[in-house]
Amino acid sequence: MQRTDTMKAVPLFEGLSDRQLESLSRTFPRRSYGAGETIFRDGDPAEGFYILLSGRLKIYKLSMEGKEQILHIIEAGEPFAEVALFSETTFPAYAEAIRESEVMFFSRKAFQQLVRDDPSIIMNMLAILSQRLKYFTRLVEDLSLKEVPQRLAAYLLFLAEREGSPQVSLGISKGQLASLLGTIPETLSRITAKMAGQGLIAMQGRRITIVDRNGLQALAEGVKGL
Repeated sequence: MQRTDTMKAVPLFEGLSDRQLESLSRTFPRRSYGAGETIFRDGDPAEGFYILLSGRLKIYKLSMEGKEQILHIIEAGEPFAEVALFSETTFPAYAEAIRESEVMFFSRKAFQQLVRDDPSIIMNMLAILSQRLKYFTRLVEDLSLKEVPQRLAAYLLFLAEREGSPQVSLGISKGQLASLLGTIPETLSRITAKMAGQGLIAMQGRRITIVDRNGLQALAEGVKGL
């Protein structure tokens, strides 16, 4: 029952019965990873996709010089590596556990059979992929057109919207957040200190409270600066 309870929180499985969830739990393997362990590497054969059941992961690319650029932080309940569903190709990035994590693996062939048995699942998948496309479109725009303060402000607003609260938990280290925003930790520290000094946010460890949402929104849109 504990396994099916975990799976009920996964948007992809929305609408499935306990019996269906129990069948999925028996059919598809679960894999556990410790913090720092790699799930797959850029260029590995993409034979299926994953759903993160618990923990937190990062999806990232490496430059020719070995510099890491985080593309996405995967939270519990999210699918990742969905490219494997639509083409026999290789993974386009690395996936690594940020903390102890458990994933469920869906081979391409097995998932195709699952969709034939219950076509509603593919509609859930399309909805998730639509949200993911919007996220990456915004990421490209932020990294190419916005300065670091704007990127950070936009990311904090994104977290607040996702969590439904002005108090957000970063859940990742300063270095990982800097990589996600395309900057370095020292620059990030200066910017967060300035934001706090201007009364836009309040910081307590990895928890940040948005104090002035309108001001932060203006910063994200480039209407005001730090």
